[in-house]
Amino acid sequence: MTSCIGSSHNPTANGARELCREDGRGPTITNIFFAVDHHALGARNKIPSIAFGTWTLGNGQSPIDQVEQAISVGFSHVDTAQSYRNEEEAGKAIRESGLARGDIFITTKYSGLNGLDIETSIENSLKNLGVSYVDLYLIHHPRLAVPDIPTAWRKFEELKERGLAKSIGVSNFGVPELKTLLASAKIKPAANQILLHPYVYARQAPILSFAASEGIAIEAYSTLIPLTRRTGGPVDVPVCKIAKSRSIAPEQVLLAWVKAKGAIVVTTSSKKDRLERYLDAGDLELTETEVSAIDAAGAAGSQELSEVSTIQTLTAIVLVAFLLWGTLHFGHLVGINVPLENWGQQVPCK
Repeated sequence: MTSCIGSSHNPTANGARELCREDGRGPTITNIFFAVDHHALGARNKIPSIAFGTWTLGNGQSPIDQVEQAISVGFSHVDTAQSYRNEEEAGKAIRESGLARGDIFITTKYSGLNGLDIETSIENSLKNLGVSYVDLYLIHHPRLAVPDIPTAWRKFEELKERGLAKSIGVSNFGVPELKTLLASAKIKPAANQILLHPYVYARQAPILSFAASEGIAIEAYSTLIPLTRRTGGPVDVPVCKIAKSRSIAPEQVLLAWVKAKGAIVVTTSSKKDRLERYLDAGDLELTETEVSAIDAAGAAGSQELSEVSTIQTLTAIVLVAFLLWGTLHFGHLVGINVPLENWGQQVPCK
């Protein structure tokens, strides 16, 4: 029987990630190609540099299968949320993987569903996930910080002090909201998870700069939008050129671009080969010239995207209203499975 000689948080000398089962029967996964780097979260916690997100997976058996697949190829960070309606499925997949708790990093978010307070919400999340703590707990949006940001953050600090969350952070916070939080915080947010791809980089750059100055890690979601939902834009040109010159996939170029910005990737796919490529991108280093070319192309296409985003924002408001209506009338969220990251799977490069 092969023994466990490493873990996702302590890779072996040759870069292998041999993940140990709780029952002591040795490693269930060995993947020497996809060793994942880690970022510091404060003084006592570390976060894998890439996460498998469950935002688009819906509920039922499908998210269980997809989380299990992600873990099987080497993902050691699962990102979910109250509002995704699949914490229970994510937890089941993690348990069925046989991994020791210390070998998997779990992020979930307070989404303010059903009028539940922060304390009740995390207790429900822990029950759904089948764990006694989460590695990172986020306020999903500043509007959900009720009655106000300082009060909500104090509740989060209490959760950390009680050991229910190893680290606490926020999502979709801009610089003004971060400053409001920091003005009275005893504990700084460990991370801020934001939308980040080349077409919004110019707008989001101040958040990255401010976060870096305060020691707040940035997590990036929807990084692949230029390849999945905005094909034909200016970013296609440098991304395809870099992909061709390096003999890599276009999505790997964008993930390497995120890495160059110092951010942690949150991504997803139902396809095993794509997940493997995502992990493989962790070894890529873009040159300053390549990064600058992508930045410039993103800035050139940002106005067009901004106009489309206005329409999407209105659509999102309608969807949220529908979800709330379903909660009021049926006592639970109406299920809508919108696989945003997986739309338009055709990449632009030929």
